[in-house]
Amino acid sequence: MSFKRQAPKMSKIILVSIFLNLIQVIFITLFIYYKHSNPYIVEGNFIIYSIAISIGFNSIITGIIFYNLLFKKGNNNLIDTISHLEALNKTLRTQRHDYLNHIQVIYSLMELEEYDEARNYIEPVYKDIIRVSKALKTSKPAVNALLQSKLQMAEKNEIDMELEIKSDLENLNMEPWEFCRVIGNIIDNAIFALKQKPTNRYMFVEFAETMQNLIINISNNGDPIPKEIINRIFEEGFTTKGSKGDGMGLAIVKELIETFHGTITVTSNDQRTSFEIVFPKHHI
Repeated sequence: MSFKRQAPKMSKIILVSIFLNLIQVIFITLFIYYKHSNPYIVEGNFIIYSIAISIGFNSIITGIIFYNLLFKKGNNNLIDTISHLEALNKTLRTQRHDYLNHIQVIYSLMELEEYDEARNYIEPVYKDIIRVSKALKTSKPAVNALLQSKLQMAEKNEIDMELEIKSDLENLNMEPWEFCRVIGNIIDNAIFALKQKPTNRYMFVEFAETMQNLIINISNNGDPIPKEIINRIFEEGFTTKGSKGDGMGLAIVKELIETFHGTITVTSNDQRTSFEIVFPKHHI
């Protein structure tokens, strides 16, 4: 189900829940009034049954609302975001725990005048620190966690993923989990495309801003998107992944972007495929 079609449906469900709550309050008020005026009122009267039924329906409606908010609307993104945050926290704790050990090893190598060994030892440690610090430059913890997760995924797939964070996203006009949904889908598609290449896999992710807009650029050097289908990639149900895709990712991305008055543009040639997203800033 697409984002735009789902939002009105969710609004109707919430209105029904509010209506049931009002009925509940009315019934309870009537019950208190009649109970006060007739102390011998029995438990099985109409008002008590009505209250019980309205509570039951309201519980069901409330359950539907929370299920949709947590699972359907976010397409499991809330759960994904929590997982990303946990992974980032684990990475930072591991780094902090290992710092003392790394320093002791390097100090010992320097004492032994094993300078080349010390340099070789510290190089991967330094790269790991830089990689994590690059993903911590925005003001949105969920976005930082997502970037860290995608950096690790890229590394596992031998993809050189470069981040250029020139905006802290302070004026982002959408919820962080929705923004994660947008960039996460595009980055995942880029990783999928780059995995088809035997070597020289490169991805570039840039967050920038102007006085009016936030600009996100996500590009990769995978195979170009054929000209005959490039205008169809945002269509619901269209996919180039065969059985591995459902054709919903980019369609949802486009709907989300347009919901928040943004635009998305894709260009593709033999050198690079780029997705540029522009959002108007949220001015407080």
